[in-house]
Amino acid sequence: MKQDFFNSKVVSAAIISVGIIVLGLCIQTGIDNFTNKDRKVVVKGLAEKEVQADKVTWPIVSKELGNDLPTLYQSIGHTQAKITRFLKADGIKDSEISINAPVVIDLNADRYSANVKGYRYNITSIITVTSRNVAKVRELIARQGELLKDGIAIVDGDYDNKVRYEYVSFKSMKPKMMEEAIANAEVTAQQFAKSSKSSLGKIVSADQGQFSIDDRDSNTPYIKKVRVVTTVTYSLRD
Repeated sequence: MKQDFFNSKVVSAAIISVGIIVLGLCIQTGIDNFTNKDRKVVVKGLAEKEVQADKVTWPIVSKELGNDLPTLYQSIGHTQAKITRFLKADGIKDSEISINAPVVIDLNADRYSANVKGYRYNITSIITVTSRNVAKVRELIARQGELLKDGIAIVDGDYDNKVRYEYVSFKSMKPKMMEEAIANAEVTAQQFAKSSKSSLGKIVSADQGQFSIDDRDSNTPYIKKVRVVTTVTYSLRD
């Protein structure tokens, strides 16, 4: 009987001892988690790439001055036909050419115009080339002076009628650029962890990245700089 009682005491003590050990481990783990739960590092990752524009919009502006509207419209028609032939002769397709209706300004009706030259009407015609063949259009822009041989003077476009270059295929490169930006962010985070004598944990959060497409510089608007910046938060461990 005494032996059974002694054995029971030993078992109970063993169970209590194991429970205390387990409780101690749980408390220690909890303390470690509490200590480390707010240990994070937030870094930014950058990826950049230069690409050739893959779409161009070229407004070709011409003007006519005169006093007789029917004559001016006829002259504008001839000018438009010559410009169109110039474009098509070098491979520009009909689908890439659009002709806007002429814009007529009555200079006598404009109270802000001194009209010292005595012409009553100023007619502006715009033929717009929109193409994915950027190299071909750039070649034609460089050769537009040839139209002078046919008596056609191309007018420099204002802000609304500047040549515009775009890069519209960037969606296909977004995943790879995001991957590169996150990899660069991880390098920065690893350096921070090393400096703080910690080890880098998992990604806690990350944004989708902010993409921007800009001209490389003002002299080469047909070369674009694609840029993405992403913010990544990592956990840190001792």
